[in-house]
Amino acid sequence: MARDVSDATPIESRDELVAWVEAGEKPKAQWRIGTEHEKIPFYRADQSPVPYAGDRGVQALLAGLMRETDWEPITDGSNLIGLFEGEGGGAISLEPGGQFELSGGLVSDVHETQAELDAHLEALQRVAEPLGIGFLDLAMSPLWTRADTPVMPKSRYRIMMGYMPRVGGLGLDMMLRTSTVQVNLDYADEADMVKKLRVSLALQPICTALFANSPFTEGRPNGFLSMRSQIWTDTDPHRTGMMPCAFEDGFGYERYVDWVMDVPMYFVMRDGIYHDVAGESFHDLMQGKLPQLPGVRASRSDWANHVSTVFPEVRLKRFLEMRGADAGPRSHLVAMPAYWTGLLYDQGALDAAWDLVKGWSAEERQALRDAVPREGLSARIGGHTVHEIARETLRIAREGLEARGVIDRLGRDETRFLDPLEQIVATGTNRAQALLALYHGRWEGSVLPAFEECAF
Repeated sequence: MARDVSDATPIESRDELVAWVEAGEKPKAQWRIGTEHEKIPFYRADQSPVPYAGDRGVQALLAGLMRETDWEPITDGSNLIGLFEGEGGGAISLEPGGQFELSGGLVSDVHETQAELDAHLEALQRVAEPLGIGFLDLAMSPLWTRADTPVMPKSRYRIMMGYMPRVGGLGLDMMLRTSTVQVNLDYADEADMVKKLRVSLALQPICTALFANSPFTEGRPNGFLSMRSQIWTDTDPHRTGMMPCAFEDGFGYERYVDWVMDVPMYFVMRDGIYHDVAGESFHDLMQGKLPQLPGVRASRSDWANHVSTVFPEVRLKRFLEMRGADAGPRSHLVAMPAYWTGLLYDQGALDAAWDLVKGWSAEERQALRDAVPREGLSARIGGHTVHEIARETLRIAREGLEARGVIDRLGRDETRFLDPLEQIVATGTNRAQALLALYHGRWEGSVLPAFEECAF
């Protein structure tokens, strides 16, 4: 998330929070695609991490990109910590360990997603190359320890890093050493939101298996295909996971708001200052009863910022955010939004996807979520392998994209962006497995070649 929200309008009731989510509804003609991806910077000369400060640091990289793009600065105190393009446009932000994130603008189709990504990477390369900086297309730092990893000077991250060890064993690794690709998609009304949320939650482990790309930690295989996904299982049980309440009878905006309100807070921002209230209750903030800020009551910005600190496998804001995929090479960064657009933006495809998953129980969904980080396409649910289910979801996604019929200037539709996933299904080998084969083969037991072969 590039910027925390500033809106001092008071919130007086739970109904206003429900209305905030409901305001995300859009007619189909206005549905858009917003893709976010993170990438880990490193110095090409010695494969070391890039600190924030210095004439070749992350701050210098941001400043150079600001000159290159004419985007506006985002600051935290005196520190440059991001850039933004303008209303409805893209933004650049920093994750805690220096992961460089593009939060893409709202585009109409996956062709535009591809064009946006190409323009971003080309601009970034023009700035990064003179600084000797490259970017890994892996979803976890393959070499550095947590202590080796620099920490970016963002106030909210200091609060989160102080709280994470109280609620999970791997939260700091999530913050400092992982990277992801996500896509944000719209819904028409409450019923449409619920169906899309249920389908995408159930299928998120399938996405994790297809995009698995984090098999190395501190110079050796870590025993997982998606260590990034595994890390989320030991980060904070209050705000992560498969959100089983989404499958309860009567689930909708109100039940989601109740779930988010029950998640402990991280911070309250007033006049640009982040106040540490980690572990406190949003209910108490609404009543002006926070011990750190007596009498201070919730505002719209408090709610928007709090919603941004819950991390289920699919997050509802005023759109639905798919959170199950590892970051990867350029082709995967476009395949991921193509996959979910095909599944969720055509009614026939959405219905077919629901038919595929509607019989799975909460226990089966959770068991699949637990198995996929290690087993990938070999994991099983309902008598089928993830490999088999992935093949079927790709068929549905392809039909969904064909039904959209969005053609580029060369006469190609959006189905071409699924080709990398079709290759994974055809071979039964995801990228993590391919990298492990390289590690045990041509790389001769070293991850250092990744800094050449797995880099932008």
